[in-house]
Amino acid sequence: MYEKILLSVDLNEKESWKKALPVAVALCRTFGASLHIVTVLPDYRMPMVGAYFPPDFAAKAHETAKEALQVFVKDNVPEDIEIHTVLADGSPWESILKASKKLKVDLIVMASHTKRKFVDHVIGPNAEHVVHHSKISVMIVR
Repeated sequence: MYEKILLSVDLNEKESWKKALPVAVALCRTFGASLHIVTVLPDYRMPMVGAYFPPDFAAKAHETAKEALQVFVKDNVPEDIEIHTVLADGSPWESILKASKKLKVDLIVMASHTKRKFVDHVIGPNAEHVVHHSKISVMIVR
């Protein structure tokens, strides 16, 4: 049923993957699917934002995040799972959707973990946007 599963993670927020990762792993094992882990960095190159950071900050942030993502995979994903990692820039929900289209995934798995306003208690801001705009199935794990 599923061949490629995308899991979005915030490396600074354990709640973004603590419950969702085991579900994604179970689905990968059940269907023999590959797991594509996506994490998103803010776009430090935007003129409005970039002026506040040193010129090489974005490159260093990418390198640090890439290393952190590899450590995350090594520490948390079982070795029997075929894994691919993606580091994206920009808005989390837009980057998740772009990655899902580019990778041609069958399912997006996300955790609902932030609580900023009423709607966030129900689903979460990024998850809400992904569900609303995605053309493929999205599983929200609570």
